[in-house]
Amino acid sequence: MPKQVDHTQRRQQIAEALWRIAARDGLEAVSLSRVAEEAQVSKGRVQHYFSSREEMLTFTATHLRERVDAKVRARLEWTAPDTPLAVVRALAEALLPLDAEGRTEALVSSAFFVRVLASRELAATYQSGQQRLLDLLADQLTLAQSAGELPTGLDPILEADILLTVIAGIGDALLLGRHTPDSARRVLAYHLTRLSTAACPT
Repeated sequence: MPKQVDHTQRRQQIAEALWRIAARDGLEAVSLSRVAEEAQVSKGRVQHYFSSREEMLTFTATHLRERVDAKVRARLEWTAPDTPLAVVRALAEALLPLDAEGRTEALVSSAFFVRVLASRELAATYQSGQQRLLDLLADQLTLAQSAGELPTGLDPILEADILLTVIAGIGDALLLGRHTPDSARRVLAYHLTRLSTAACPT
């Protein structure tokens, strides 16, 4: 009986080879030949799954977004936070490039950003992913208010938006080397502590 091939897995493996190239050398270095060499397969094998460089890049950008979503879910299952604010902290840390894998994902995401802006399809994918994160953060901040962890007068939707912006800034500082993982966690913890003790706006 012939061995069945998981085509989705093969496409993802090729996408991960593309990530490594993009993280090291930028998207301009990506070609079918370079990706084939990085993935240790023939160029023909890459062309079997992707008819063009553009198709390969589009798939990779979408898969990266899905991978980040899966990473967030896995982090929540692994840490099993016991309060809404602990869930918020776990979510935030899952989005930061605190280890080698996270750094690669962040570098590739940065490399893709200009391309995303030029593609309605990719922009819609990224916007929907960001909106899911905002909704999840806002839901947990609302629960934190109900549990007495946050002042009731805060706007959870606005605070979720601010928090996502803070996470993005800390992530950039990590990539630039201005923060270490430990100092990044301290900044995040400081923000969440200040949020929990903030005076409600009038």
